[in-house]
Amino acid sequence: MKTTDIAIVGGGPAGLCAAISAASAGAKVTVIERNDNLGGQLVKQTHMFFGSEKQYASTRGIDIPEILFGNMEKFRNNIEIIRNTNVVGLYEDGMITLLEDESRYYKIKPKAVIVATGASEKFLAFEKNDLPGIYGAGAVQTLMNVYGVRPGSKVLMVGAGNIGLIVSYQLMQAGVKVEAIIDAAPKIGGYHVHASKIRRMGIPIMTRHTVIKAIGDTFLEKAVICQLDDKWNPIDGTEMELDVDVMCISVGLSPLNELLSMAGCEMKYIPNLSGFVPVRYDNYETTVENIFTAGDSSGIEEASSAMVEGYLAGLHAANKLGYIHKNNDELLRDYKGQLDSLRSGPVGKHIRDGVEQIERRRDNA
Repeated sequence: MKTTDIAIVGGGPAGLCAAISAASAGAKVTVIERNDNLGGQLVKQTHMFFGSEKQYASTRGIDIPEILFGNMEKFRNNIEIIRNTNVVGLYEDGMITLLEDESRYYKIKPKAVIVATGASEKFLAFEKNDLPGIYGAGAVQTLMNVYGVRPGSKVLMVGAGNIGLIVSYQLMQAGVKVEAIIDAAPKIGGYHVHASKIRRMGIPIMTRHTVIKAIGDTFLEKAVICQLDDKWNPIDGTEMELDVDVMCISVGLSPLNELLSMAGCEMKYIPNLSGFVPVRYDNYETTVENIFTAGDSSGIEEASSAMVEGYLAGLHAANKLGYIHKNNDELLRDYKGQLDSLRSGPVGKHIRDGVEQIERRRDNA
């Protein structure tokens, strides 16, 4: 059985930043990643980031992992990476069970755990939604940006949030025609800067529309959409067939936190954070002692916020074990300020409201 100070489950933006932060404080860290490549969602994001210079604004997502790897290299004696390994169990006593390369089963007993497992894509229920040619947005990004494969020739994008708009733009750049972007909501959910680029390319964005069914025998040949009324019900007579061979579903993400539930962490359904999330203290520790959380597993936000949460969780977990960074208080203030800035204004209000519903303070515990 292996031991370590801090086990970090997930090698995405939150997990990598947590590793850097905890290792810089002196803790021995083990990062467990189910894939061969580290970086999570960053490895398929070719668009440039928003935020500030501290969150690598104006840097493409695919380039950020290399920056983080460089920072990890400074603390390589304190960081171990385990790849191609699934965490199949996280227990109340902190024990972790692993399945490596689908063949080797073993255990790790860390002193603390940071769960940074990210999120899974939501899907839509409609007739024949399992036809080949119907993908989640993440799968389309992976095909194009990681493997250089065009998913098809004519696409219907379902979802006008940031990811739907960004992936539509990337599809057009790759020579794939986007027939339309539809969204059930009355307004576009993504940033207007993305929507403006899409409209300049001649792609219609149709709000208050949804998919009724897919048409095809062995693969997608057409999609049937319709308008919705103010109560989100289909309006008879508004059906429209679109000749497409790809449907890209981009209707949001759900926190991936089954391990936290398994460990007995108190969970709460918070719509503002896109699903069930762990109740936690302001040091990112859950209701189970020495189990911490960061990133999308505790509420869906942009990758910039996930990275900052990772830095905070890493420092707090290290502190709990007695590893105190020489600039600890200054770093905590800085990261907290970055997060407040990212969540500022009306755009971040729903996140702030959601965090208020799950966050406890020690003096109120």
